[in-house]
Formats: sequence, structure tokens, C-alpha cells
Amino acid sequence: MEDKLLLSSQVCFPIYTLAKEIVNQYRPLLNDLDLTYPQYLVMLVLWEQQEQTVNQLGEKLKLDSGTLTPLLKRLAQKGLVARNRDEADERVVNITLTKEGKKLKAKAQCIPQQLAASMKVSVKDLQLLKNLIEKILSNYN
Repeated sequence: MEDKLLLSSQVCFPIYTLAKEIVNQYRPLLNDLDLTYPQYLVMLVLWEQQEQTVNQLGEKLKLDSGTLTPLLKRLAQKGLVARNRDEADERVVNITLTKEGKKLKAKAQCIPQQLAASMKVSVKDLQLLKNLIEKILSNYN
């Protein structure tokens, strides 16, 4: 009978290890953009939709405002985003890309292919993995 409590029997451990390794693989790629991995995630959302509230970013990235606010301040200090209070409701902070933030997108275009190459796996395989993860996560959202 197989011991179900062996580390080698767990699905969580290789996923945890892979998540850490993916972030490690991103690090040198993002250094060229002067971004951390969480900053890159924010930029991805803003490149897709150029204006977001802090709450919208938090929902999309699964980050609380205590984590997101300092991250956004650093992006603003780098001149990549602008933070402005909403005129109708001062509690709402709108985040928009600056010209520099928009320009950075062109430099980032190669990141997905570079990540796949650094992981020695095809973009197609990474897409299959992403699809399976999203299928599992859809059960919890």
C-alpha cells in the first residue's frame, strides 16, 4: 500500500517548487526592464487595460492594497505609472500608464519566449500547463 503522505506523492510540492522556479527564471529577464516580478504583473494588466483602480488591480492580481500600494509607488517613482485620486470619490485611486510605461511594453515583448527558452520547454507546453492550472483554479473562483 502506497503511503499517501510521502512528499513524492504530493501534487502541491512540485507546483510550489515550479512556481518559485518560474519567478527565479523571470528575474534576470525582468532586470533588463528594471522590474520585479510583481511589478511586471501590474504592468501586464495595465498594458492590457491602460487605466485601472487600485482595487481592480488587486482583484486581478490577487493582491491586497497593503502589498499593492508600495509596489505602485515604486512604479510611479520609476515614471511608469501615474496615481491619481478619482474626482468623484477621493477614496478611489486610478492607476494609468505614462508614456514611459507604454514604451516599456515593446521591450517586454520577448519575455514569454525568453522564459520558455530559459525553462527548456516549448511555449506550447507552457500554454498547456497554464490551461490545466486555470481549469483547476476555475473550481475555486
